[in-house]
Amino acid sequence: MVIDANVYWFPEAMFQDDALRARFFMDVPRGYGTNGKMVSRNGKKQIVIERPVGCPGVDYVEGDYTLEGMLAAMDEAGVDKAVMKVPCVHEWMSLDMCRYFNDGMADFARRSGGRLTALAVIPPWGHEAQLAELDRCYQQLGMRGVQLCAHYGKYYLDDAVFAALFERLNTYGMNAYVHHTPVPVEYASIADYTNLRRSLGRCMDQLTAVGRELFSGMFERYPRVRLIHSMLGGGFFTFSEMLMPHGPAAPDASGRFTATPESMRRHLANNLFFEMSHAQPWGKVLLETAVQVLGADHIIYGSSSPVKAEWMRGGPDFVRTLAVSEADKELMLYGNAKRLYQL
Repeated sequence: MVIDANVYWFPEAMFQDDALRARFFMDVPRGYGTNGKMVSRNGKKQIVIERPVGCPGVDYVEGDYTLEGMLAAMDEAGVDKAVMKVPCVHEWMSLDMCRYFNDGMADFARRSGGRLTALAVIPPWGHEAQLAELDRCYQQLGMRGVQLCAHYGKYYLDDAVFAALFERLNTYGMNAYVHHTPVPVEYASIADYTNLRRSLGRCMDQLTAVGRELFSGMFERYPRVRLIHSMLGGGFFTFSEMLMPHGPAAPDASGRFTATPESMRRHLANNLFFEMSHAQPWGKVLLETAVQVLGADHIIYGSSSPVKAEWMRGGPDFVRTLAVSEADKELMLYGNAKRLYQL
């Protein structure tokens, strides 16, 4: 069995329905350096989100998000089930637009014969109407997870502004997938070059988010919430030992380092998980290292389909080439996603 825990969903109607697209573009926070537009490339319509303005960070291509196309791609890749997400734009989507997206994903899930499942998307600010939409997704639409962004504006998820949302998630025991945004909060030094902005920027965003979650102690307040970070947490495994406090919990004589290593390691074990967001770009050595450092029970396969077709087509077989046990491969390709998303 293979579960692809990172398949993107976007409404195809957005390319044809001028009124719907206008509603969507009205949510774009242009006053904060973000722009949205529709262009035509290679005979297809494409919705492009830029941040900063003039720097494309997210793009959706007409025809990539049909139910038939998604299921056919899964068949070709040998993927049995997939988890649908909405990448990046949910950082600023209105409650009205979130409802539209949730209904669309729920419709795909119903019509997929059990092969697709969806994660709820809501504004995270804890207003009653927003929490009511989370309740609707959980109770009526059957969604067992929610999708969040690594940060909203300048606020990462450890900020108290998200307390009401996390209290509700903790009550439900509802896990959250944490997707990167187009760029981290501070991005001036990487904005000029596309690969730095789009690849390194996403990793910087994730790594910052994971570190803040660990150092904040937020899981003491929300012990039932598990956060599943994209991009392997920005390569968190390469920094995890260095970031972890070593030695006694009390500050050293110089006062330079203060933290509680036991609680941080407990939360890393119990509350934080990492999705590949496409296997091949990491390469065998780094993926095998991630398994050694984080444990296969904390790593989840995902392809970011339809960004690159080969990431889905070749992803499961690439994971099977890793020099890890067959049990570890099964956890990454199937078992972890089944458990965390209650499939």
